[in-house]
Amino acid sequence: MQKKKEETKNLRQREVWFDGREIPLERRDIWDVINNSAIKKVVVGTAQRRKGRYPLKTKLITEIKDLADLAHVSGGETVMSDKQELLEAAKEQGYSTCVFLSVEGREALERSWQDALKYDYAVVDFDLPTNIPLELIIARLQKRETVLLKREKDFTGAEVAFGVLEHGSDGVLFNTLDINEIIKLSNFLTTKSIQQVEMHNLTVTEVRHVGMGVRACVDTTGLMSKDEGMVVGSTSEGGIFVCSETHYLPYMNLRPFRVNAGAIHSYIWMPDDKAEYISDLAVGSKILCVNTKGEARELTVGRIKIEVRPLLLIKGEAAGKQLNVIVQDDWHIRVMGAGGQPVNATAIRPGSKLLAYVCEPGRHVGIKVEETIMEK
Repeated sequence: MQKKKEETKNLRQREVWFDGREIPLERRDIWDVINNSAIKKVVVGTAQRRKGRYPLKTKLITEIKDLADLAHVSGGETVMSDKQELLEAAKEQGYSTCVFLSVEGREALERSWQDALKYDYAVVDFDLPTNIPLELIIARLQKRETVLLKREKDFTGAEVAFGVLEHGSDGVLFNTLDINEIIKLSNFLTTKSIQQVEMHNLTVTEVRHVGMGVRACVDTTGLMSKDEGMVVGSTSEGGIFVCSETHYLPYMNLRPFRVNAGAIHSYIWMPDDKAEYISDLAVGSKILCVNTKGEARELTVGRIKIEVRPLLLIKGEAAGKQLNVIVQDDWHIRVMGAGGQPVNATAIRPGSKLLAYVCEPGRHVGIKVEETIMEK
């Protein structure tokens, strides 16, 4: 979901690399925390790479000390070194490269940003605690392709680095043995992964029984709260907020992992401004879970439960757009009201106010495209 650039509040994703080079594999206390954290990128040496076991989510960045180390790194991965001649050789072999720069004094500072431009990534480590050198490098690297990371040893330092010159560094190389600091950074990443999207009030214009059809429940591997659900609609112009199964059901247990989303043809909104047909979702797909404040987070699909049920068409207008959703025709289906209170689907009438998301139309395999399109 994406609003106009001047209105967007989406939080820019930061690069966070954990520096595991000095941590023995025997320190399971630290490695277990890393492996179960939101930190996905880890810097290791070649020995750790050969002997360690890492989750599928982990992307390794390998420090190389000589050319022979490249034999232990898969092609196309990222290698890091403070020896630029090694990085030049690695580039020729197709590796992504990161230069490690120890900056001491003005001459080294001036040289560092020029060296950084040669590589995909640059990690800077300063001799003094001031952030002025970082400000100068950030200014020099504006609008350049190099991703700049600062080496930090605690969460506070990482948080400050992200805020320098309002822009901040692109990321941090996090170097610590303190488990509490690792947890703080992981929690920070989880919070910052929340996006802000603009929700609109929708005025219902028509409600109609449309007979039997195929509908799907989207079961996730997470848990939703009473103010959360998913955006579902029949057109790419937007969708209507369908609630999670976290509200009173007289004859069955609640399913806080589920949204009874709607007819199988429907679009459901996903991260990165994408929408997907419900019929194309599968185990492992990513969808957006939204709340009444417009805060959206990513959830993983664990199952799609498809059954034949009576269906209900709900049409309405929001922000000048005609939207609709087809949901199961049953009292226990909830759609979010404009005031943030769930409304039973069978109680919705023309004039009812609901919550909706509106966007520019045009999708090809779920991805936003600029084209003329009409959907009815």
